[in-house]
Amino acid sequence: MKVLVVAPHPDDEILGMGGLTARYADEGNEVYVCVVTKGGLPLFSEESVEKVRKECREADNFLGIKETVFLDYPAAMLEDVPRHELNDALVRTIQRIRPDEVYIPHRGDMQLDHKMVVDAVMVALRPKYEHVVRRVYAYETLSETGWDVPNVVNEFIPTVYCDISEYIEKKLEALKIYQSQLAEYPNPRSLQAVRALAMYRGATINVRAAEAFSLVREIR
Repeated sequence: MKVLVVAPHPDDEILGMGGLTARYADEGNEVYVCVVTKGGLPLFSEESVEKVRKECREADNFLGIKETVFLDYPAAMLEDVPRHELNDALVRTIQRIRPDEVYIPHRGDMQLDHKMVVDAVMVALRPKYEHVVRRVYAYETLSETGWDVPNVVNEFIPTVYCDISEYIEKKLEALKIYQSQLAEYPNPRSLQAVRALAMYRGATINVRAAEAFSLVREIR
């Protein structure tokens, strides 16, 4: 099976589903990551952007990801990118990789670029192209999911749980590679917070650790 994880910024792919990614790769599946933006503000130096990219490559390789694609759009000014350009870039990526499953951010995430990435991916996932993706899931991202205005549209409602009891430590080890992005607890981008969420999602299904997803579409 081929799996594609779409991440607005470097590290979203680990925060959202680093455990499932490791599990999929360990089971012999091909996992790809598409990082849409550089993950830095316009005032960030090219050196800092390259540092995060290096961390991304190393963390993804550690989890067994086959290929990481960087689209290199600006993070804080993604709204300035023509919509058709972003849509087309994602269409080309999906049609080249031809994944069976695609994982996207939750559209109720706080940052605008997360919402824009979701909208663009859903355009690219329209079942009218040569390759049709059979399953689409949304993942949750600590520090993004749940911080927007609380309402029924923004709420993350998990419908699919994945047991990552055997992979939670590997997920945390991958996050440690992202030294430029990690913070001390109680910051949500801390190792303790990520472990706590995995334990909570795991307790929901009576396992030690889990990641939760929302099924967006399944074609049978």
